[in-house]
Amino acid sequence: MKINANGYTAKKLNIMIGRSNDESIEIEGVIGQRYIGTALSGKILEIEGAPGNALGAFLDGAKIELFGNAQEATGDTMNAGEIVIHGNAGDATGYAMRGGEIFIEGDVGYRCGIHMKAYRGNSPAIVIGGKAGSFLGEYQAGGTIVVLGDGRAGGAVAGYFCGTGMHGGEIWLRSQDAPAALPEQVKTERVKGVPSNVEMLIKKWCAKFGKEAINYTGDEFLKLSPDDANPYKRLYTPN
Repeated sequence: MKINANGYTAKKLNIMIGRSNDESIEIEGVIGQRYIGTALSGKILEIEGAPGNALGAFLDGAKIELFGNAQEATGDTMNAGEIVIHGNAGDATGYAMRGGEIFIEGDVGYRCGIHMKAYRGNSPAIVIGGKAGSFLGEYQAGGTIVVLGDGRAGGAVAGYFCGTGMHGGEIWLRSQDAPAALPEQVKTERVKGVPSNVEMLIKKWCAKFGKEAINYTGDEFLKLSPDDANPYKRLYTPN
């Protein structure tokens, strides 16, 4: 099925997607429609244009591939599935996501992965090809965030206050330079290469955007994780 979304409201567009019997749907002419693919399962969406906020919110197993830039709150509270963005993504990408994977070719804005968590055996993941804005992984409680800094000659690949309030999960930064103003509660380790689970995520990202994994997986990374004596942890989990 192919839909030209030009002139459709977000509500009408989502009704058409939900009522379609086709597994694969191509959508062109998207200009600012919000909530595309909300809670969707069992379908594959291929989107061209500039969707509005909350693309793939509450996604429950569907696959969304966007050829363009995403706005704020992509993958908000995502349960399962996959979002692939051939462009950049805005603030709060992956907000409170608890399953599934998001792959971004370019950069993300502020607060990517905020409140990201593991949930009932699900471990979400976000792979960012470029750089991330400030407050990456804020209040992160689980899952994996990878920032590759693709095309950058040097310097930090994430902004200020990375991992503020972090009490679970991991952040992997392909850089020798730590982000500015790291909280005391975040432990930083320099690692040559990456473990198998992170390597798998990087290989998936490379396959989607036509890159060679060997150019990334063996490099030096900074691994960020909550400190064992993290005072934030007592605010969220039992001692």
